[in-house]
Amino acid sequence: MSVIVQVTPLEHFAGLDLPQYQTPASAGLDLPAAVAESEPLVLQPGEWKLVPTGLSIALPDGYEAQVRPRSGLAAKKGISIVNSPGTVDADYRGEIKVNLINHGAQPFEIRRGERIAQMVVAPVTRIEWSPVAELGKTVRGTGGFGSTGV
Repeated sequence: MSVIVQVTPLEHFAGLDLPQYQTPASAGLDLPAAVAESEPLVLQPGEWKLVPTGLSIALPDGYEAQVRPRSGLAAKKGISIVNSPGTVDADYRGEIKVNLINHGAQPFEIRRGERIAQMVVAPVTRIEWSPVAELGKTVRGTGGFGSTGV
């Protein structure tokens, strides 16, 4: 199944390729860093920055885009996303930016065109509240963090 998503590449995206799926079964498209060629961003250990992608999108109503870390950057360099997953709502028309954080021990340089995150488009289910005096019983009950084992 595919969904049509309108995209507007911004001026600082010029020369980069639109994100694509890396394999036929990939769930996410890799987002590029649209930083200046002459001015890569450097993330010091423990530092986070908003990294521009140079892309604005128009999702159809009933969909969201989730911006998630790339597993390779996380495993090899300790680079992740502060608010993971970030959500792009269907009515947002601004530039997609990725709030990267460096959990690693070394500075990390973000170069132009580097794949910094992945974006997954998914349907959204909206809820309607149903206030009740008491919730139904379950085996777990009110057990929270760690209540089902280590």
